[in-house]
This record gives sequence, structure tokens and C-alpha cells, in this order.
Amino acid sequence: MPEGDAIRRLASTLNELFVGGTVSASSPQGRFSASAKQLDGKLIQCVRVHGKHMFIGFVSPEVPDAWPQDWMHIHLGLYGWWRFNGDETVVDEGYGVAHRVAPVPKGEWDGHSETRWGEGYGQAEAGSWEPPAPVGQVRFRMFNDHAVADLVGPNRCELIDDEERQVAEAKLGPDPLEDGARDDKESAKRFASVAHSKKRNIGEIVMDQSIIAGVGNIYRADALFLAGISPYRKGANISKKRLKDLWVLICDLMNRGLAAGRLETMDPDEAPNPPIEGDEEASRWYVYHRTGRPCLRCGTPIREALMQNRRLFWCPSCQR
Repeated sequence: MPEGDAIRRLASTLNELFVGGTVSASSPQGRFSASAKQLDGKLIQCVRVHGKHMFIGFVSPEVPDAWPQDWMHIHLGLYGWWRFNGDETVVDEGYGVAHRVAPVPKGEWDGHSETRWGEGYGQAEAGSWEPPAPVGQVRFRMFNDHAVADLVGPNRCELIDDEERQVAEAKLGPDPLEDGARDDKESAKRFASVAHSKKRNIGEIVMDQSIIAGVGNIYRADALFLAGISPYRKGANISKKRLKDLWVLICDLMNRGLAAGRLETMDPDEAPNPPIEGDEEASRWYVYHRTGRPCLRCGTPIREALMQNRRLFWCPSCQR
């Protein structure tokens, strides 16, 4: 499932390609037809992200500066992704999209990417490009004169009003990728207070989007490793100071991944040099996906288990 930084990269791409202009909208699959018809011909005013949730705001072209009352609420879930295509302007300096979301080479998609680029993107000249036919079960399609975006397999895709958007965002915990979140004492205090009040495992708590928004499996694994906290330690048994430190650490890790353009937690100064043969993950992650391999700090084999039906990775020696 894409984590918060991946959703923000998607939002940046959508912003580059569509915000400020009108779009043609449809639902090739048919499951979103009525809502897509309402959005067809409208202008995208903004794209908001909170954690793993995306909100695309639409307005009438006659009032482009109005605050949106129509919002597409999208949550990709485990299987959702976007496919993009477009003409030569999509990859030039004007849009810079290719620098934000690198295309996935044919045959190299690993099942974890939230974005794919269609074959032949960026090869057609502006003015001669037409959107390719939709492939697969496309829930929602929008396009303009230069680009098309197809949404496939989302967990949530619904048209809501602004009041409903506010309610949806209010249900989510603080987002570590919000501007200033790292130094926001109130956000850190809110996370620490709620986490400390729980008798649940911290490994469950940091994946609870109502407590902290945007954290997924990879950031959970490596943030708890770097904090030296066992994923099985109860929130109530962790001091609020330590939980505030965990908040800062998560902010740092997620911003590193956002800046890198891919989900990686490894401090470049700690990355194995040369890379460990047969352990490519060790150059990107500390414990995630490294079951049975030596901990990079103490040598103890990394363990794996299921927690709430999600794979959990940790070092039993470094994390207490």
C-alpha cells in the first residue's frame, strides 16, 4: 500500500498536469459514471493530501478561484494505482513530471509502485496527441490536451462535498509530512498522548491512521528499529518523551523518502559500502523485507511475523 510520501508525489504529478485547467472526465469501468459526469468539463482547483488520503477539488471554469465544493476522495488501498500518459510537454522542463515520478520500465513493475507510465508517453508532439484507449478496469479517467490519468483499483473513490471532506480529514491523525510537522509541538504532543493512552502494541498504533496519518509497513518497521522500540511494546509502557522522539524520527524518515523520490529509509552514511551481495534491501532499508538476514548494527537475524495481517519486521536485540 502506498505510504504518505508516495501519495504526495502523486499529488505533485496531478498538480503539474491538471491543476488550473479543465478536464474531460469519465468512468470507463462504469462504477463511477454518475460522479464522473458531474465532473466532466470542470476545472481542477487544487489537490490536497492528508496521510494516505487524496482530495481533488473541482470548480466551475467560470469561478476558477472559488473554494471547491466538489471533491474526489481517493484512497488507493492495497491494490490501487494511477497510470499516466501524455505528449512531449509532459516530460520537458515545463512540467518536469519525469523528474518527480520516474517511469517504471516495462517488465520491472514490482507490485509496490503506486504509479505507472503508459508505453510511448512523451513521444507524441503537442497538438497531435490523443489519449490511448483505457487498459483494464479503469475506475476514473481524466484528461486534457496534454495528458491523461487513469485510476485503477482504488479502495475508495467517491465524490463528496466540502463538509464531508472536512469530516474525513478530521478523522485522521497528524500528518508527519505537513509543513512544519517535525517541529510542531502540538502534533508531537497529540501523537504522544494518544499513543501513550493505548494498551495496544506500538506496531499497531503507528499504523492506525486516526493516530498518525501516512505511515505504512516500511516506515513502521524502520522507524521503530531506529528508535530501538520493540513493535510489541505497549504504547502505555513507552514514555511520552520517547514517543515525541519517535514522532520526530518518523517525520525525518518520511521527508527523506519524499525528497529521494522513492521509499527508502537508509541513512546514506550507514548504507553498506560496497552493497551486500544478495541483500539489495540492505542499501535501502534497515529491517524491512530482510527476514533472516543479519541486523546491520548487531548481526542478529531479522525476524518477521504478522501483526493485524500485515508483515512485521524487527531486530529482537536492538529493539526492546
